[in-house]
Amino acid sequence: MKFNRLLTATILLMSITVLAQTKDSTAISSILKFQEDLNAEFANAEESPLLEADFATFTGLPFYPIDTAFYVVANFERATDAQPFEMKTTTARRPVYQLYGTATFTLKGQTFQLQIFQNLKLRESEEYRDYLFLPFTDLTCGDGSYPGGRFIDLKIPSGDTIIIDFNKAYNPLCAYNAKYSCPIPPAENALDVAITAGVQYTH
Repeated sequence: MKFNRLLTATILLMSITVLAQTKDSTAISSILKFQEDLNAEFANAEESPLLEADFATFTGLPFYPIDTAFYVVANFERATDAQPFEMKTTTARRPVYQLYGTATFTLKGQTFQLQIFQNLKLRESEEYRDYLFLPFTDLTCGDGSYPGGRFIDLKIPSGDTIIIDFNKAYNPLCAYNAKYSCPIPPAENALDVAITAGVQYTH
């Protein structure tokens, strides 16, 4: 009996390890695709936000090393009776957003919450109907990451959890070109932790 229990425990541990490795492998593939697509966008003269001088020497964006510890499954609570509001930006532009829900997750032994928004104009289009917007700041802002914070694109989840992969955090376009108008992350989305994942900022 003791041998059977030991064998069962060993098989269970191996199964958990395989599942974890599969999750990591899937996440890493997705992150690499994100990096490839973002670099392709910046390298495309018709899409790139880079200034002409920066574009001429562009070879790829700087990324933090991929770290699946920053791939979190958060509890997701949808907002009720949230009122539309004008989000502050780096210019006088005030796009209209609505709080869609709140994500609660654990990272580095701490529990955090982030507010997730939906752009009311974008949700009118078929392409962006399920698009959600997550702006945030963290302790790397101004020291490895863009001082004004970073963004993550999400999609409306079907259940009560949502995946937040900070490896897919990217800089607002105004980090590269002042002609752009970029949303400013709300104070509620200031994380008291260093998110060493996603796109870096070296200017």
